[in-house]
Amino acid sequence: MTSERNKLREEFAKELEEDRPLTREELRREIISTVIYLAAVFVIIFLFLHYVGQRTVVSGSSMESTLSNGDNLIIDKISYRFHDPERFDVVVFPFQGSKVYYIKRIIGLPGEKVRIDDNGTIYINGEVLHESYGREVILNPGRARTEITLGEDEYFVMGDNRNNSEDSRFEDVGNVSRDDLIGRAWVRIYPFNEMGKVE
Repeated sequence: MTSERNKLREEFAKELEEDRPLTREELRREIISTVIYLAAVFVIIFLFLHYVGQRTVVSGSSMESTLSNGDNLIIDKISYRFHDPERFDVVVFPFQGSKVYYIKRIIGLPGEKVRIDDNGTIYINGEVLHESYGREVILNPGRARTEITLGEDEYFVMGDNRNNSEDSRFEDVGNVSRDDLIGRAWVRIYPFNEMGKVE
């Protein structure tokens, strides 16, 4: 019985100790640890957004039906540090060095010759490009009506909505330099019913 009373007293004393107000030193330690924790969270978020991934919102219809106006995406900014961009990757780059970003699909790779004939057929190095992203016949080959030879660090990009896309077929966009590629569209996070990897 005595041991039970002692046990109850110990538990009661523990509860009183837990409920007591913090001393100044304990409060100072709590504040410092919270500040350090929040600073670490902000640093991790900053590093992630600057070097690894970035959220962006699609504006316009040039990538329909793959991506639609208002889609929220995470851009993978790190993988191109380890490997070259590949044909059909969906990439993000600034328009003429501005803060306006374009999102398009890579069609032509560095060193390749790209041409689009009047029937809307895309040729890479004289061979027909077989792809299923652009679902409509290209009505305007633009500057690609004449064969374009890409430089050693240049890419030819097009929107999937071929007749409603300002892309490498036109002078104001032209060939896109590797250095201008921010990254590739990786995951759609909104709308929620279409969440998933960008193909």
